[in-house]
Amino acid sequence: MKPINPEVIRQIFVLLLILLMGGLIMMEMAPYFSGVLGTVTLYVLLKNPMKRLINKGWNENLAAAVLMVMSFLVILLPVAGAIFMLGNKIGRAVENSEKVAAAAKSQLQNWEDRLGFKLTSQIDASAISEWLSKNLQGLAGGTFNTLIAISIMYFLLYYMLTNRRKLHESLYEYIPISNDNLKIIGCEIRDIVKANTLGIPLVALAQGIVAFIGFLIFGIKSPLFWAVIVTIGSMIPFVGNLLGTVPVFILALSNGNTFQAWGVLLYGIVVVGVTDNLIRLYVLKKLDNVHPLITLIGVIVGIPLFGFIGLIFGPLLINLFLVVVRIYKREYGKSG
Repeated sequence: MKPINPEVIRQIFVLLLILLMGGLIMMEMAPYFSGVLGTVTLYVLLKNPMKRLINKGWNENLAAAVLMVMSFLVILLPVAGAIFMLGNKIGRAVENSEKVAAAAKSQLQNWEDRLGFKLTSQIDASAISEWLSKNLQGLAGGTFNTLIAISIMYFLLYYMLTNRRKLHESLYEYIPISNDNLKIIGCEIRDIVKANTLGIPLVALAQGIVAFIGFLIFGIKSPLFWAVIVTIGSMIPFVGNLLGTVPVFILALSNGNTFQAWGVLLYGIVVVGVTDNLIRLYVLKKLDNVHPLITLIGVIVGIPLFGFIGLIFGPLLINLFLVVVRIYKREYGKSG
């Protein structure tokens, strides 16, 4: 039997050591990984403004501080406000979910009487509300971990903005990829980050605003709450604004407000749906359009990992995984 080359054994040993130590680091950093993704996101968005300020003669530290404060006020504060509002509305969400389930059960009973087929005995409104309460608390929870993740994010962001040249040199030195492929991957990551952090939230926010106007027109109770639900649903492919529109339709129908119910449903399908198509046409066309399946898988993975911000960071994580797969293909895949 031919002996194994000692050079190969040493190489395997070093690789195993790297994997072991890297795995331990990642395992401990996992609760705060959203901070790392947040750093990458903000760095991509703030890199060019940072360059412009430096070219105008600004001090690096001052420019980084101003951009970080602006990012906090423009990006982080609204997101934190939405999380805070969602946390305060958990009780109302559970209450509404039980009302919606009971109303849906009542409507189904009417159909059962006509068709002679029993289905409502399988619907438990209290079980639905209990499941929603548990999941909504997880969605809006994790305050302590979130604060640590934000601290890590801004600490790393300050270093990355003030040491851009050293950061690029470190990437070229430590990442075992050719320089040409590294530049290509950098451009791909930039496009993906912009699409996930600008395109998806803009489309969702636009749908939420249009839905809020519709809820006001038809006199729906708690229009802001349902508009937030529509905004969240708009970030989830194949769900969209129906996450907020359908429950309102069912509640209005169960209360005997037939005109209000069908008006809201048609408004959601036609007006809010057209808004979605127009925004995607003009906004996402200029960005790297994200495949709906990637977004859906990202949301499923991201919410358990990151909570509320998993709606954005989940798809980003899936896209970064696909980028790593493409890295491997470019470096080691067989051509032709």
